[in-house]
Amino acid sequence: MRVFVTGASGFIGGKICDRLEQMDVALHCCGRRSCHRPGYFSCDLSNPLKALPEPIDVVVHAAARSSPWGSKTQFYKDNIQATQNVVDFCRKNGRPKLVFISSSSIYYRSCDQWNITEASEPAKPPINRYAGTKQIAEKIIRSYEGPWAILRPRAVFGPDDTVLLPRILAAARQGRLPLFTTQGNPVVGDLIYIDNLVDYVVQAITSPHVVSDFNLTNNQPIEINAFLLDVFRQLDIPEPKRRVSVRTAMLGAGLLELFHHMFLPWKEPVLTRFGVHVFAYSKTFNVAKSIAVMGEPKVSIEEGVRRTVESLKFEV
Repeated sequence: MRVFVTGASGFIGGKICDRLEQMDVALHCCGRRSCHRPGYFSCDLSNPLKALPEPIDVVVHAAARSSPWGSKTQFYKDNIQATQNVVDFCRKNGRPKLVFISSSSIYYRSCDQWNITEASEPAKPPINRYAGTKQIAEKIIRSYEGPWAILRPRAVFGPDDTVLLPRILAAARQGRLPLFTTQGNPVVGDLIYIDNLVDYVVQAITSPHVVSDFNLTNNQPIEINAFLLDVFRQLDIPEPKRRVSVRTAMLGAGLLELFHHMFLPWKEPVLTRFGVHVFAYSKTFNVAKSIAVMGEPKVSIEEGVRRTVESLKFEV
Protein backbone atom coordinates (compact mmCIF):
# COMPACT_ATOMS: atom_id res chain seq x y z
CA MET A 1 0.00 0.00 0.00
CA ARG A 2 1.23 3.49 -0.88
CA VAL A 3 0.33 6.21 1.64
CA PHE A 4 0.91 9.96 1.55
CA VAL A 5 0.75 11.87 4.88
CA THR A 6 0.65 15.66 5.18
CA GLY A 7 1.68 17.40 8.39
CA ALA A 8 4.40 14.81 9.02
CA SER A 9 6.58 17.29 10.94
CA GLY A 10 3.80 17.85 13.50
CA PHE A 11 2.77 15.85 16.56
CA ILE A 12 -0.13 13.83 15.13
CA GLY A 13 1.22 13.53 11.58
CA GLY A 14 4.63 12.49 12.89
CA LYS A 15 3.16 9.77 15.09
CA ILE A 16 1.12 8.46 12.15
CA CYS A 17 4.30 8.26 10.08
CA ASP A 18 6.17 6.52 12.92
CA ARG A 19 3.52 3.79 12.92
CA LEU A 20 3.40 3.47 9.12
CA GLU A 21 7.17 3.08 8.98
CA GLN A 22 6.72 -0.09 11.06
CA MET A 23 4.21 -1.47 8.54
CA ASP A 24 4.51 -2.84 5.03
CA VAL A 25 3.65 0.41 3.25
CA ALA A 26 5.42 2.75 0.86
CA LEU A 27 5.35 6.03 2.76
CA HIS A 28 5.51 9.53 1.28
CA CYS A 29 5.07 12.51 3.60
CA CYS A 30 5.43 16.26 3.79
CA GLY A 31 5.43 19.07 6.33
CA ARG A 32 6.34 22.70 6.94
CA ARG A 33 9.63 22.06 8.74
CA SER A 34 12.71 20.09 7.82
CA CYS A 35 12.53 16.46 8.94
CA HIS A 36 14.90 13.53 8.55
CA ARG A 37 12.46 10.83 7.52
CA PRO A 38 12.47 8.57 4.44
CA GLY A 39 10.09 9.79 1.76
CA TYR A 40 9.75 13.23 3.38
CA PHE A 41 9.77 16.61 1.63
CA SER A 42 9.09 20.14 2.85
CA CYS A 43 6.30 22.12 1.23
CA ASP A 44 3.75 24.86 1.72
CA LEU A 45 0.34 23.27 1.18
CA SER A 46 -1.23 26.63 0.37
CA ASN A 47 0.46 26.06 -3.01
CA PRO A 48 -0.68 23.28 -5.39
CA LEU A 49 0.90 19.87 -4.75
CA LYS A 50 3.02 18.30 -7.46
CA ALA A 51 2.61 14.67 -8.48
CA LEU A 52 4.51 12.10 -6.43
CA PRO A 53 6.92 9.53 -7.90
CA GLU A 54 4.30 6.76 -7.76
CA PRO A 55 0.50 6.43 -7.56
CA ILE A 56 -0.99 6.78 -4.08
CA ASP A 57 -3.62 4.52 -2.48
CA VAL A 58 -4.44 6.63 0.61
CA VAL A 59 -3.82 10.27 1.54
CA VAL A 60 -3.89 11.25 5.22
CA HIS A 61 -4.32 15.01 5.55
CA ALA A 62 -3.06 15.81 9.04
CA ALA A 63 -1.51 19.22 8.30
CA ALA A 64 -3.20 22.23 9.88
CA ARG A 65 -2.70 25.41 11.83
CA SER A 66 -3.90 24.05 15.18
CA SER A 67 -3.09 27.09 17.31
CA PRO A 68 -5.85 29.05 19.10
CA TRP A 69 -4.17 32.18 17.74
CA GLY A 70 -3.45 33.48 14.25
CA SER A 71 -4.64 35.83 11.54
CA LYS A 72 -7.53 35.17 9.15
CA THR A 73 -5.03 34.88 6.33
CA GLN A 74 -2.90 32.30 8.17
CA PHE A 75 -5.88 30.11 9.04
CA TYR A 76 -7.30 30.42 5.53
CA LYS A 77 -4.02 29.37 3.89
CA ASP A 78 -3.18 26.55 6.30
CA ASN A 79 -6.62 25.04 6.90
CA ILE A 80 -8.82 25.93 3.92
CA GLN A 81 -6.55 26.50 0.92
CA ALA A 82 -4.29 23.63 1.97
CA THR A 83 -7.27 21.25 2.21
CA GLN A 84 -8.55 22.36 -1.19
CA ASN A 85 -5.11 21.72 -2.68
CA VAL A 86 -4.97 18.24 -1.13
CA VAL A 87 -8.40 17.42 -2.57
CA ASP A 88 -7.32 18.77 -5.97
CA PHE A 89 -4.20 16.58 -5.77
CA CYS A 90 -6.38 13.53 -5.08
CA ARG A 91 -8.69 14.33 -7.99
CA LYS A 92 -5.74 14.57 -10.38
CA ASN A 93 -4.01 11.44 -9.09
CA GLY A 94 -6.44 8.54 -9.28
CA ARG A 95 -8.85 9.56 -6.49
CA PRO A 96 -7.22 7.67 -3.60
CA LYS A 97 -9.00 7.31 -0.28
CA LEU A 98 -8.70 10.57 1.69
CA VAL A 99 -8.49 10.50 5.49
CA PHE A 100 -8.87 13.95 7.06
CA ILE A 101 -7.82 14.75 10.62
CA SER A 102 -10.40 17.33 11.68
CA SER A 103 -11.23 18.56 15.19
CA SER A 104 -13.92 18.15 17.82
CA SER A 105 -13.84 21.94 18.21
CA ILE A 106 -16.25 22.27 15.27
CA TYR A 107 -19.01 21.56 17.82
CA TYR A 108 -17.88 23.86 20.65
CA ARG A 109 -20.30 26.37 22.10
CA SER A 110 -19.92 28.52 25.20
CA CYS A 111 -21.92 26.13 27.37
CA ASP A 112 -21.81 22.59 28.69
CA GLN A 113 -22.34 20.02 25.93
CA TRP A 114 -23.07 16.39 26.70
CA ASN A 115 -23.22 13.27 24.54
CA ILE A 116 -22.13 14.97 21.31
CA THR A 117 -22.56 12.64 18.32
CA GLU A 118 -21.72 12.81 14.63
CA ALA A 119 -25.31 13.97 14.06
CA SER A 120 -24.82 17.01 16.34
CA GLU A 121 -24.81 20.34 14.51
CA PRO A 122 -21.51 22.24 14.25
CA ALA A 123 -21.50 25.45 16.25
CA LYS A 124 -22.76 28.63 14.59
CA PRO A 125 -20.85 30.85 14.90
CA PRO A 126 -17.73 28.75 15.46
CA ILE A 127 -15.87 29.21 18.74
CA ASN A 128 -12.73 30.59 17.02
CA ARG A 129 -10.95 30.83 13.66
CA TYR A 130 -9.43 27.39 14.00
CA ALA A 131 -12.81 25.72 14.52
CA GLY A 132 -14.38 27.80 11.76
CA THR A 133 -11.76 26.87 9.19
CA LYS A 134 -12.02 23.21 10.19
CA GLN A 135 -15.78 23.39 9.52
CA ILE A 136 -15.09 24.75 6.03
CA ALA A 137 -12.34 22.18 5.44
CA GLU A 138 -14.80 19.38 6.25
CA LYS A 139 -17.17 20.72 3.59
CA ILE A 140 -14.32 20.59 1.08
CA ILE A 141 -13.59 16.97 2.02
CA ARG A 142 -17.27 16.05 1.62
CA SER A 143 -17.18 17.44 -1.93
CA TYR A 144 -14.50 14.92 -2.89
CA GLU A 145 -15.71 12.28 -5.32
CA GLY A 146 -13.42 9.52 -4.01
CA PRO A 147 -13.76 7.61 -0.71
CA TRP A 148 -13.15 9.74 2.38
CA ALA A 149 -13.15 9.59 6.17
CA ILE A 150 -13.26 12.53 8.58
CA LEU A 151 -11.77 11.86 12.04
CA ARG A 152 -12.45 14.33 14.87
CA PRO A 153 -10.20 13.60 17.86
CA ARG A 154 -10.87 15.35 21.15
CA ALA A 155 -7.90 16.80 23.11
CA VAL A 156 -5.03 14.58 21.93
CA PHE A 157 -2.26 14.02 24.49
CA GLY A 158 0.84 11.89 24.77
CA PRO A 159 4.64 11.90 24.50
CA ASP A 160 6.00 14.59 22.12
CA ASP A 161 2.77 16.63 22.29
CA THR A 162 3.57 20.29 21.64
CA VAL A 163 0.12 21.83 22.10
CA LEU A 164 -2.05 20.52 24.93
CA LEU A 165 -0.12 19.60 28.10
CA PRO A 166 3.20 21.41 27.45
CA ARG A 167 1.59 24.87 27.49
CA ILE A 168 -0.29 24.11 30.69
CA LEU A 169 2.74 22.58 32.40
CA ALA A 170 5.01 25.47 31.40
CA ALA A 171 2.56 27.97 32.90
CA ALA A 172 2.22 25.85 36.08
CA ARG A 173 5.99 25.57 36.54
CA GLN A 174 6.31 29.35 36.21
CA GLY A 175 3.53 29.95 38.73
CA ARG A 176 1.34 31.61 36.09
CA LEU A 177 -1.44 29.03 36.04
CA PRO A 178 -4.37 29.52 38.40
CA LEU A 179 -7.06 26.96 39.02
CA PHE A 180 -10.21 28.06 37.25
CA THR A 181 -13.32 27.71 39.37
CA THR A 182 -16.92 27.33 38.27
CA GLN A 183 -20.25 27.26 40.04
CA GLY A 184 -21.84 23.87 40.33
CA ASN A 185 -20.36 20.52 39.35
CA PRO A 186 -16.72 20.05 38.22
CA VAL A 187 -15.98 20.48 34.51
CA VAL A 188 -15.83 17.12 32.74
CA GLY A 189 -14.25 16.41 29.38
CA ASP A 190 -13.07 13.70 27.01
CA LEU A 191 -9.48 13.15 25.86
CA ILE A 192 -7.78 10.72 23.50
CA TYR A 193 -4.32 9.25 23.92
CA ILE A 194 -2.15 9.59 20.82
CA ASP A 195 -1.60 5.85 20.29
CA ASN A 196 -5.37 5.29 20.24
CA LEU A 197 -5.79 8.02 17.64
CA VAL A 198 -3.04 6.48 15.51
CA ASP A 199 -4.74 3.06 15.82
CA TYR A 200 -7.91 4.59 14.41
CA VAL A 201 -6.04 6.37 11.61
CA VAL A 202 -4.39 3.09 10.60
CA GLN A 203 -7.80 1.44 10.46
CA ALA A 204 -9.07 4.30 8.29
CA ILE A 205 -6.09 3.73 5.99
CA THR A 206 -6.38 -0.04 5.74
CA SER A 207 -10.11 -0.77 6.00
CA PRO A 208 -12.62 0.06 3.26
CA HIS A 209 -15.34 0.02 5.95
CA VAL A 210 -14.00 3.16 7.68
CA VAL A 211 -15.74 5.88 5.69
CA SER A 212 -17.82 8.98 6.59
CA ASP A 213 -17.21 10.93 9.82
CA PHE A 214 -16.18 9.76 13.29
CA ASN A 215 -15.78 11.48 16.65
CA LEU A 216 -12.84 9.95 18.52
CA THR A 217 -12.15 9.87 22.27
CA ASN A 218 -10.81 7.46 24.87
CA ASN A 219 -14.45 6.91 25.92
CA GLN A 220 -13.38 7.84 29.47
CA PRO A 221 -14.68 11.29 30.47
CA ILE A 222 -12.59 12.79 33.28
CA GLU A 223 -12.74 15.79 35.61
CA ILE A 224 -10.40 18.29 33.98
CA ASN A 225 -8.97 19.90 37.12
CA ALA A 226 -8.50 16.55 38.87
CA PHE A 227 -6.71 15.22 35.78
CA LEU A 228 -4.30 18.17 35.72
CA LEU A 229 -3.62 18.07 39.46
CA ASP A 230 -2.75 14.39 39.16
CA VAL A 231 -0.27 15.17 36.37
CA PHE A 232 1.22 18.01 38.47
CA ARG A 233 1.71 15.67 41.43
CA GLN A 234 3.44 13.05 39.29
CA LEU A 235 5.80 15.71 37.90
CA ASP A 236 6.40 17.34 41.33
CA ILE A 237 4.87 20.61 40.15
CA PRO A 238 3.29 22.55 43.05
CA GLU A 239 -0.47 22.81 42.94
CA PRO A 240 -1.53 26.29 41.84
CA LYS A 241 -2.51 28.39 44.84
CA ARG A 242 -4.52 31.05 43.07
CA ARG A 243 -8.18 30.44 42.33
CA VAL A 244 -9.80 32.48 39.55
CA SER A 245 -13.41 32.30 38.48
CA VAL A 246 -14.02 31.35 34.88
CA ARG A 247 -15.96 34.57 34.38
CA THR A 248 -12.99 36.67 35.52
CA ALA A 249 -10.57 34.59 33.44
CA MET A 250 -12.71 34.93 30.33
CA LEU A 251 -12.86 38.70 30.76
CA GLY A 252 -9.10 38.89 31.25
CA ALA A 253 -8.44 36.68 28.23
CA GLY A 254 -10.71 38.86 26.10
CA LEU A 255 -8.81 41.98 27.09
CA LEU A 256 -5.48 40.26 26.41
CA GLU A 257 -6.67 39.19 22.98
CA LEU A 258 -7.81 42.72 22.17
CA PHE A 259 -4.42 44.12 23.20
CA HIS A 260 -2.55 41.57 21.10
CA HIS A 261 -4.81 42.14 18.07
CA MET A 262 -4.03 45.84 18.26
CA PHE A 263 -0.35 45.86 19.20
CA LEU A 264 1.12 42.32 19.02
CA PRO A 265 -0.87 40.42 16.38
CA TRP A 266 2.04 38.06 15.65
CA LYS A 267 2.30 36.90 19.28
CA GLU A 268 -0.13 34.54 21.00
CA PRO A 269 -1.42 35.87 24.35
CA VAL A 270 -0.47 33.89 27.46
CA LEU A 271 -4.21 33.36 27.98
CA THR A 272 -6.92 33.06 25.31
CA ARG A 273 -10.68 32.70 25.61
CA PHE A 274 -10.41 29.33 23.89
CA GLY A 275 -7.89 28.25 26.53
CA VAL A 276 -10.26 29.27 29.33
CA HIS A 277 -13.12 27.57 27.48
CA VAL A 278 -11.50 24.17 28.11
CA PHE A 279 -11.77 24.72 31.87
CA ALA A 280 -15.15 26.46 31.78
CA TYR A 281 -17.51 24.00 30.07
CA SER A 282 -18.01 20.26 30.11
CA LYS A 283 -17.74 18.50 26.72
CA THR A 284 -18.47 14.81 26.39
CA PHE A 285 -18.86 12.70 23.25
CA ASN A 286 -20.85 9.63 22.35
CA VAL A 287 -18.37 7.53 20.36
CA ALA A 288 -20.62 4.51 19.79
CA LYS A 289 -20.16 4.88 16.03
CA SER A 290 -16.35 4.74 16.09
CA ILE A 291 -16.37 1.83 18.57
CA ALA A 292 -18.85 -0.13 16.45
CA VAL A 293 -16.71 0.28 13.32
CA MET A 294 -13.16 0.41 14.74
CA GLY A 295 -13.32 -0.99 18.25
CA GLU A 296 -12.53 0.24 21.76
CA PRO A 297 -9.40 2.30 22.47
CA LYS A 298 -6.56 0.03 23.59
CA VAL A 299 -4.69 2.39 25.94
CA SER A 300 -6.54 3.72 29.00
CA ILE A 301 -6.32 7.32 30.17
CA GLU A 302 -4.40 6.15 33.24
CA GLU A 303 -1.80 4.29 31.17
CA GLY A 304 -1.61 7.17 28.71
CA VAL A 305 -0.91 9.60 31.56
CA ARG A 306 1.77 7.28 32.95
CA ARG A 307 3.53 7.09 29.58
CA THR A 308 3.23 10.83 29.06
CA VAL A 309 4.55 11.68 32.51
CA GLU A 310 7.52 9.33 32.01
CA SER A 311 8.39 11.08 28.74
CA LEU A 312 8.10 14.51 30.38
CA LYS A 313 10.33 13.46 33.26
CA PHE A 314 12.92 12.31 30.74
CA GLU A 315 12.73 15.67 28.94
CA VAL A 316 13.21 17.57 32.20
